[in-house]
Amino acid sequence: MPEVGVDRHMTHRAAIFAIAAGTFLIGTAAYAHHSLSATYYPDKEVTLDGKIAQLLLRNPHSFLQIDAPDESGAMQRWSLEWRSSGQLGQQGIKRDTLVVGDEVVITMNPSRTVGDHRGALKTLHRKSDGFGWGTKPGETID
Repeated sequence: MPEVGVDRHMTHRAAIFAIAAGTFLIGTAAYAHHSLSATYYPDKEVTLDGKIAQLLLRNPHSFLQIDAPDESGAMQRWSLEWRSSGQLGQQGIKRDTLVVGDEVVITMNPSRTVGDHRGALKTLHRKSDGFGWGTKPGETID
C-alpha cells in the first residue's frame, strides 16, 4: 500500500510541473508579441501610391509588400504589417482579393527606425475598382 501513496504524490508533482511549464510557455508567447505602437509611430501617417509586390497572409500578422517611391522619389519595397489572416478573412480579404501588380493607395503608421521602409497598414484603396479596406465596410473610392 505505501507504493500507491508514492505514485499519487509523484502524479501530483508531475501535474503541478506541467501546469507551471504551460503557464511559462504561454507567458513567453504573450511577451514575444510586440505592441504595434512600440514599432511604429501611432501619431504619424504616411500615404503611398504604388503597386502590390506580394501578399503574405499569416498569423499573428500578415504582410503586404508594395513598390512605391520614398520621400526622394526612389522606388522602394515597403513592408506593411497587417492584421492576422483570420481577421482579414472575416473582413473579406482572401488570397485572391489582392494580386501582384494591383495599383493601390495606402496609408500607414511609419516605422520608428529611420530609413526602414516598413509601416503598420491603416487603409488600402485599389485604384482599378475603388475596393477599400480600413474604411467603412463596403466603401469604395473614386
